[in-house]
Amino acid sequence: STQQLQQPEFAAQARAAGHAALAAGEVAFVLTAGGQGSRLGFEHPKGLFPVGPVSGRSLFQVMLDHCRARAEKAGAPIPVYIMTSPQTDEETRAFLNRHHWFGYEPNDIRIFCQGVMPAVGLVTGQVLMSSRHEIFTNPDGHGGALQALQTSGALTDMQRRGVRQVFYGQIDNPLLQICDPVLIGCHRLQKSEMTTQAIRKRDPLQKVGNVVSVDGQVRIIEYSDLPESAARLVDAAGFPVLWAGSIAVHVFDLDFLIRQAESQVSLPFHRAVKKIPCVDSRGILSEPDENNGVKFERFIFDLLPAAKNAIVCEVDAANGFAAVKNAPGAATETPEWVQAAMSSQFRRWIEAAGSSVANGVVVEISPLLALDAEELAEKLPRNTHFDEDVFLEFISPESHS
Repeated sequence: STQQLQQPEFAAQARAAGHAALAAGEVAFVLTAGGQGSRLGFEHPKGLFPVGPVSGRSLFQVMLDHCRARAEKAGAPIPVYIMTSPQTDEETRAFLNRHHWFGYEPNDIRIFCQGVMPAVGLVTGQVLMSSRHEIFTNPDGHGGALQALQTSGALTDMQRRGVRQVFYGQIDNPLLQICDPVLIGCHRLQKSEMTTQAIRKRDPLQKVGNVVSVDGQVRIIEYSDLPESAARLVDAAGFPVLWAGSIAVHVFDLDFLIRQAESQVSLPFHRAVKKIPCVDSRGILSEPDENNGVKFERFIFDLLPAAKNAIVCEVDAANGFAAVKNAPGAATETPEWVQAAMSSQFRRWIEAAGSSVANGVVVEISPLLALDAEELAEKLPRNTHFDEDVFLEFISPESHS
């Protein structure tokens, strides 16, 4: 499908099919937001993190502004289903309520909470305790979304609304192309039950899932499950064999999700070896200096082999993926790194519209103004020059004269 999307005629057909799906109100958005921002040095749910390079907008506002703009352009609602974890649920609800859902229609947003799993000792295999009377648990991974969507009634709610496709993404990626018409349209034209978006990895050991084909089936191998020797494989011409990286962006048929949720075949659990604070036999809490336990997580991408006509579509990372994961000082995926990626994308849009940005100037564009370079070109007067940091939310009619 990546090759097909490079053909202008097919890409135009996909865009039209996606716009039709959105205009018919047949698309929902599932946003997974169960993680804390502890790796960022931010002791709150990650969705509260102020990521806007000029505005300081939170990740939640970036996502909801984008989805709201997409819905307004389609002329039909896009219901949003936000998955939290037991650790983030209460604070997430309070934050979104306090900010009046960032202008999103409250009846079109539903929050649901994922499940948890116990962890075990790396050496003993015994269940770890967070206190003398409480088992240590951790969220059950983004694969927990399937069961949580079912038990919360979200899948039934989608059916009631007439949803046919579910667009899935994660909170940490502010470049996420939410409910992208081309991706949705490609999914529909190919009669796929599950479509996944991939990037070309910037290095063999980039911490993303590896998109592969096994016996004709599309699968994703998590980076933590892949030996380094396999990650570094090259072909006869010296190109990486495993070049396609998963960015946790998928389109599902709702009927497929319902069928999988009702089946007796559950998603497999993956092991994650971690440092886990726990109490010893004396009831004393200890903070380990090295990995001492195993967490268990499910991954939503393990649905791929069960999907009919599963397909993969490539997106340029510069336009679709910059995840904020690491505290300042790391090489990549820090807040500064992600904000630079956001500003670079908006700079390209401004330049494509026939305007310019001075060196070193940071720019940010609200999706409520423009969702892409083409829409910005319709609104921004040519030869506009930006010589200081700016957040473009609105362009007055007078500026066109």
